[in-house]
Amino acid sequence: MNLVVALRALLEERNVTRAGQRIGLSQPAMSAALGRLRRHYGDELLSRDGGSYELTALGTVLLDRARTACDMLERVFASQAQFDPAQEEREFTILASDYAVAVFGASFARAVHEHAPRVRLTFRQVPAEITQDPAGLLSTVDGLLMTHGVISGFPAVELYRDRWVCVVAQDNPEIGERLTLGQLAQLPWAAYQRVHDATVARQLSMLGVEPRVQVSVDNFQLLPAMVVGTRRIAMVHALLAERLGRDSGIRVLECPFEAVPVHEAMWWHPVHTHDAGHRWLRETAAQVGATVSGAIAG
Repeated sequence: MNLVVALRALLEERNVTRAGQRIGLSQPAMSAALGRLRRHYGDELLSRDGGSYELTALGTVLLDRARTACDMLERVFASQAQFDPAQEEREFTILASDYAVAVFGASFARAVHEHAPRVRLTFRQVPAEITQDPAGLLSTVDGLLMTHGVISGFPAVELYRDRWVCVVAQDNPEIGERLTLGQLAQLPWAAYQRVHDATVARQLSMLGVEPRVQVSVDNFQLLPAMVVGTRRIAMVHALLAERLGRDSGIRVLECPFEAVPVHEAMWWHPVHTHDAGHRWLRETAAQVGATVSGAIAG
């Protein structure tokens, strides 16, 4: 495990002396660690290029893996048998879309800090590679807010349900009280860029509707603004649409097909399952999710 820490420092600093200073090792000890790593991998890892060092091809590959391994080790050794929310100082990092933060995250943060004033919550945007390496990404954070249908094989706590609706400009003369599939195919769209967060896009394709995207954004909450005063259509979550004011310039319409429902959950890496602090975090998330579901039912 010490070599994993040394490997990360060497690959990030690309300098034996600086890497040693960073993790508290002397220059000879760091040189010895580099020697052991080179023998283990059968690769130089750092190759001299003039007056500096550059990563070899293997060193480049190992850089991200060493970071992930170190993050995982830190979380393993930060695990606790007991957790007192009123006293503990801890940071939890959650991956989430802007939609999940707006609909659930704000209430979640209030509930967390009501009982755990010293706990810090950090929300980060879900990276595109979540579908390529979910285990690697989940190992570096405490949770992922994501609808079912994107990843599987990891533990999750159910939060709430939502549904899709269509939004159009209030003054769009081409659309009456109802939308048709033909209009979805003919009119221009404002669309969400990140397909893995919007599973309904795949359903449209199965229905033979290929949206003619005129503008795309990476933020669900920007979609209504891209529709106001235009002929465009957009699909958003009903809970977001409810937040639009009467003067928003937007009309909310039912989808002209039975859109796949949204089942939002918080997913986590199994390494966190028995950690007392994480268990408290999950229980709090479930309680807040129940209030969101209750608001929908009401």
